[in-house]
Amino acid sequence: MSMTTILLTILGIAVFAFGLLFSIAWHELGHLSTAKLFGIRVPQYMVGFGPTIWSRKKGDTEYGIKAIPAGGYIRMIGMFPPGPDGRLEARSTSPWRGMIEDARSAAFEDLEPGDEKRLFYTRKPWKRVIVMFAGPFMNLVLAVAIFLGVAMTFGFQTQTTDVAGVQKCVISQSEKRESCKKSDPVSPARAAGLKVGDKIVAFNGQKVDEWSVLSDKIRDTIGPATITVQRDGQEKTLHAVLKPNAVAKKDSDGEVIPGEFVSAGYLGFAAQTEIIPLSFGDSVVRMGDMIENGVDSIIALPSKIPALWDAAFGDGERAADSPVGVVGAARIGGEVMTLDVPAQNQVAMMLFLLAGFNLSLFLFNMLPLLPLDGGHIAGALWEALRRNAARIFKRPDPGPFDVAKLMPLAYVVAGVFICFTLLVLVADVVNPVKIS
Repeated sequence: MSMTTILLTILGIAVFAFGLLFSIAWHELGHLSTAKLFGIRVPQYMVGFGPTIWSRKKGDTEYGIKAIPAGGYIRMIGMFPPGPDGRLEARSTSPWRGMIEDARSAAFEDLEPGDEKRLFYTRKPWKRVIVMFAGPFMNLVLAVAIFLGVAMTFGFQTQTTDVAGVQKCVISQSEKRESCKKSDPVSPARAAGLKVGDKIVAFNGQKVDEWSVLSDKIRDTIGPATITVQRDGQEKTLHAVLKPNAVAKKDSDGEVIPGEFVSAGYLGFAAQTEIIPLSFGDSVVRMGDMIENGVDSIIALPSKIPALWDAAFGDGERAADSPVGVVGAARIGGEVMTLDVPAQNQVAMMLFLLAGFNLSLFLFNMLPLLPLDGGHIAGALWEALRRNAARIFKRPDPGPFDVAKLMPLAYVVAGVFICFTLLVLVADVVNPVKIS
């Protein structure tokens, strides 16, 4: 590896690390701004964990950066209500009960005179939902802004109806070979006289200007067909006889399903690819697809653990859609900077990587599990539900929902997350996902 490659890799990692820190600070700013809006005292706003390397106090909040850039937090007074007897200190020898009371005590350790009306748990449930949702929402806003901005100004690599290459013969795509055999028939495109540089503008007399439309028409046709092309500034009609062939299967979104094939009409040419900016509407649709894929990935996480374990500790290959942690994403960022592509392509790829990271932060934090933001949101919604139910059925107000009672479960969830994070970390180090 040359010194230039090493330096570019370090630069890519540094750029991603800066984007990571900004995303964390942006997330916590959502919590901070809404907490202060609703009069909740926030003693600390910190980016990172571990020893503090810089801090400054402004008003009643200490702002700072810590040594380990693996997260961040704000400390709000009164995250949990007092116990049934109104006391806050730990007072139980039971380990599970001790977890509850330790969390309750920590929520009040910075309590000062006059804070009685600035406690988090005393705010109405809808205000607490807003405070806890604001952090992930900031990540969603950042992801959408980056994605739409890059999609509309830079664009995506898109297949066009221009001809980049013509196959010499008909080869089943399931065979995974490129050389022709004597027994292979001539491809319909070659027999019809299709040439590199031609632009297909119509198929069977119907105009086409998108590859997806042309591809579907070709797949649906077996037998004679007319192909209108632009060549040297003039339109020319070619006559082809499309043949059935085993081609890659597509899903409902038109994406190729790896390893699956179907019998369909076959012409035999490669489409040219270009980077084309998208319209606002198309960008929104692509962003929606990105969010849907992100949700599917979160749901599929448990099913990917065996393959991830095999990739980390066995001989398994690291799948392209394998879960990636901060270290793996940073390595990808470093790899992006070493690619032999124009600088604007590198910038776009880094921005898309950052957008994907922020979308993952949003989706992950919305899981209704403590200690994630979604767990606190679920607790506030449950409190609102049971208080409203008590009001409707004219029963005594049950009071605030004691989320602290869920702390033993939160520790279990945190333990699972830590184990999963360590597994991903090992896989990212010994068998990283690489840009294909």
